[in-house]
This record gives sequence, C-alpha cells and structure tokens, in this order.
Amino acid sequence: MSRTTPVANALAARELVDDFSLEMTGKDVPGLEEARSTIPLGTKINVTFLGNEDLDMRVAAAVRVRELGFVPVPHISARRLASRAQLEEFLGRLQEVGATEHVFVVGGDPAEPEGPYASSFDVIHTGLLLDYGVREVSIAGYPEGHPDIASDVLWKHLEDKSAAVSEQGLDAVILTQFAFDTDPVLAWIDQVRQRGIDAQIRIGTPGPAGIKRLLGFARRFGIGANAMIVKKYGFSLTNLMGTAGPDTFVSDLAALLAADPDTGNVKLHFYTFGGLKATSEWAARFVAARS
Repeated sequence: MSRTTPVANALAARELVDDFSLEMTGKDVPGLEEARSTIPLGTKINVTFLGNEDLDMRVAAAVRVRELGFVPVPHISARRLASRAQLEEFLGRLQEVGATEHVFVVGGDPAEPEGPYASSFDVIHTGLLLDYGVREVSIAGYPEGHPDIASDVLWKHLEDKSAAVSEQGLDAVILTQFAFDTDPVLAWIDQVRQRGIDAQIRIGTPGPAGIKRLLGFARRFGIGANAMIVKKYGFSLTNLMGTAGPDTFVSDLAALLAADPDTGNVKLHFYTFGGLKATSEWAARFVAARS
C-alpha cells in the first residue's frame, strides 16, 4: 500500500503521536494529578528548571511524576547553576528518589552564566551525569534557529553534544523548540541525519492553547509566526480569541516523515503551557479518530 493513501497517512499520524512526551513545571503537580488518568503510563514527563523555583520544588515534582507511573525527565539548566557543588547536589537529590535515569541538559535563559557552566556541553563534559545514574541525555535542537545564536554555531553545538553523550556510553535524544511550520522542521531533520546523528528526535509541538498565548510564546523564542505560517498551522491572525490545537501540524508532519525514509526515529514532545490534561486528552482524541 502506498504511504500516500489516507489510510497510510492516518497510520503514520498515529505512530508519530504514539509515545509522546510532555512538559511541566514544578508548580504543575496539581495539573499532573488532574490529568493522570488521561496520560499513558510510562510517558516521559519533562520537569523544567525555572529561575523562580527551588531545588525542593523541582525534586518534589520529579518524585510525583514517578509515583504516578510516569518517567521523570528533570531539566538541568547549565547557566543557572552557581557551582559544581550545586550540580552535584541536584543530581544527588534526584538519584535518591530514582529520577536520574533520564535528564534534559539545556543552556538556559540567563544571558550570563551564574557559575562555571556556560553551555549544556560544559555540564555533559564534566562526566558527572554517568556517576549519578544517568542513562539517557536529551539535548536541545532548533529547527527554526535561535534568536541569539548563529546557525553554524548551533550545528557545531549539536554535533559536539551528540559526540560527548555518545563517548560516555549514554543514549541521546534531541528535543526541539516548538514550531508552527513543517517545512523547516523536515529540512532540519534531514540535516541532522546527513551529519551522521542518528539519535531519536522529539519535535517540540504546542499543545492546544489560546491563540494569543501561542503567539506570545512564539515571539519570545524567536519562532516564525507570520500570517502564512500560522494559517498553515490551522488558525487565523484575524481571530485571536479562540484556541488552537496541533491537528494540522501533526498530520502534515506525519505525512512528510512517512514519505522520507531517512528521517529515522521521530516522536513528539508537547509543550503544554500548563494544560497537561488538555494536551493528553487532545492526543487521545487524535489517535482515536485515526484508529
């Protein structure tokens, strides 16, 4: 059967959404508990490392993720770490509660590092992750670029981080910033594979949310959000009062991936913007409609 048939495209869309991951903050524990029955057991749930949350809050969130039957993926924000001792304290606390097997190491928001780590590579290069039981490291990818980092620098960073993770015998996942347009996403995936990086890629995807809120986040992170792109995504700039879901984006991306056998292992990572239940319910409806 041709992969271009409606049935094949529906299958590809289901496969893409299957085994999705979610994102939450330390303050989202009540939302996670509300959504628990709608999230498949074993789902990876990333716990962010925000400047307005402390160590206890981050660890408590990772603990609750694990207690509810999900897989915690704590974030480690390199430029927010004041010292090596602080990094070891965080990893040690996480290891005590069985939450270090999967981590996401990211540079973080501060323009100036608060300590010795200017980038996620610096954290990975310490070798400490393996000492504290880490088995899989997620690293960041930017299909539509980064507002403050040149494209050639981003590619060098991705290659260096991928190599450092591999040299330590750890598994790698590339987790991307969210996008509205499938074309740059597919082009970026092709470039990743052409550079010999075969790690799983999780494409950052906005969960259903208010249109104004989505556009606000897009502007904050330098994501393309012009009129043509948002129309392709499935909403209109002339109607900003409603909500939008990623149905069109996910369906189109699945069809493109199915037609390109060299894209490898690609899944979705949902940025929930606080709406864990709304996002997990959307995923269940999306899959059911294509069964």
